[in-house]
Amino acid sequence: MGFADRFVRSLTSHDLRDDAFHHDLDAIAAAALAGDLGSLLSRVKYADGTVSKLFEGNSNNLAQLVRIWTLEVIKKGRERKWVKEGTAWDAAAAQALYRRVAERSLAHWLAGHCDDCRGAGVTRERRLCPTCKGSGQADVFAGGFERERILDMIGELQNVMISHNSRASGRLRAEC
Repeated sequence: MGFADRFVRSLTSHDLRDDAFHHDLDAIAAAALAGDLGSLLSRVKYADGTVSKLFEGNSNNLAQLVRIWTLEVIKKGRERKWVKEGTAWDAAAAQALYRRVAERSLAHWLAGHCDDCRGAGVTRERRLCPTCKGSGQADVFAGGFERERILDMIGELQNVMISHNSRASGRLRAEC
């Protein structure tokens, strides 16, 4: 069982006693000690249900994640000098680009599966899905420059999640 599975199971546990016999709280504690953004990403993607079921979950977590991720994308966009911000018009255009990249990358990372095969990569007839070519991922629809930035930020999100899970898993192993 991976760390994300243990984390989700901990979030839905009804017994959060912390003693020698009950360990459901351990994954939540490890996630908290490992960092903020990865824990929030796990909670929104796997535990809240906000992506697939809008009537469930905690929309505050998603709103907080959008705010944090937008600020992170703005910071990364400026560091990587995606666009020049010389005039007021350039600065406004850059802000619009950063926000589009943040929103689209987060949306794709949360629910970017192919609609035709539902992320399986194969059709009902057990053939390679012609839409996603077996990857299970939907294509990112944007212009070339913006598309590259969105794909870059999707990779960043994946890296944040992987590093968070490995840090939290390491803390969990150290406690046991």
